[in-house]
Amino acid sequence: MATITPYETRHGRRWRVRYRKPDGAQTDKRGFTRKVDAERWAAENTTAIARGTYIDPQSGRRTIGALWPAWIAAKQTRCKPSYLETLRLAWRAHVEPRWGAARLDQVTRQGVQEWVAGLAASRSPSVTLRAHGILHGILTMAVTDGLIPMDPTRGVELPRRTHGAHRYLTPAQLLALADASGWRRGIVLTLGLTGLRWGELVALDVRDADLKRRRLDVRRSMTETGAGLVESAPKTWERRTVAYPPILDPVMAEATDGRGPGEPLFEDPRGGRLRRTHGPCTPSSWFYWAKKRAGAGVDPGLTVHDLRHTAASIMVASGANVKAVQRQLGHASASMTLDVYADLFDDDLDRLMGGVQTLVASADCGQNVGKPVEPGV
Repeated sequence: MATITPYETRHGRRWRVRYRKPDGAQTDKRGFTRKVDAERWAAENTTAIARGTYIDPQSGRRTIGALWPAWIAAKQTRCKPSYLETLRLAWRAHVEPRWGAARLDQVTRQGVQEWVAGLAASRSPSVTLRAHGILHGILTMAVTDGLIPMDPTRGVELPRRTHGAHRYLTPAQLLALADASGWRRGIVLTLGLTGLRWGELVALDVRDADLKRRRLDVRRSMTETGAGLVESAPKTWERRTVAYPPILDPVMAEATDGRGPGEPLFEDPRGGRLRRTHGPCTPSSWFYWAKKRAGAGVDPGLTVHDLRHTAASIMVASGANVKAVQRQLGHASASMTLDVYADLFDDDLDRLMGGVQTLVASADCGQNVGKPVEPGV
């Protein structure tokens, strides 16, 4: 049972609601300027306690920063190390400076909207969406844990995610880039002809290569983090057997010759697994100079991951059906492959209309199909 009593302040009379929380502890809610407001709040609070939807006002004093460790720890149960690293960087750069010290009960939808608008004005949609997603995730956890009644990030207007155009190499450009890559020639060719991700290639052991069947068994992935290489299992659909063409026979023979089954298939000359170097578009990167040496036609903005896109384009150009490309690349579905590489299937539309033209033309028995209609007819 709540009791309502007045008390005096230097600003005048105020009203206090004293009540017992569900755990039996007595507390109060102060600061009401009108008795009717105190009575209304007391009635709503009593109903919330009876229904089991009571939120302790003191819970809202916890800060966003205090909840971050629990939220990121939960993410570790299902997210890859590379994505976790991305989340940590986004938290430190964009979320913590604005919201780390903010109390839960201080976060408003308007405040979040202004923050998102400011980010979107200077950052890409993907960066903005990731930062908003972190704040949204923490506040959703707070709602689930009964710390606040609702998530103030809901209903915020967000930028649309955009996808940049893919960069592809022609087969001739791929060979030129590989020849310009020094001891990494086989690595570039393997990435550009199989569609493997960098982390999947780094994780390959000698035992994963079947030279008779020309197959590579993708069972693991390696991610570069601040702590070094971290091994993880691919998603269900990404765990697969990848084929490679005969042109890679010498590469695989050299990579496996005299090597133990547990050794890395592609090894750093200094020993151990391959490591990422600096960004592919900076002069301190081997890939930057390989592109320079490869000559005209190789896009300076090309990244190592674009070799995967190159593999997809070569497969499609060779006549591979979308299901085969999906299996090779480790996509969850053929529709995902079509969504990612819709631009590669433009020629299919031309062939489709060519077939339609042939079919209709063969049925045209003087019935004016495709002929202009005379006026008045």
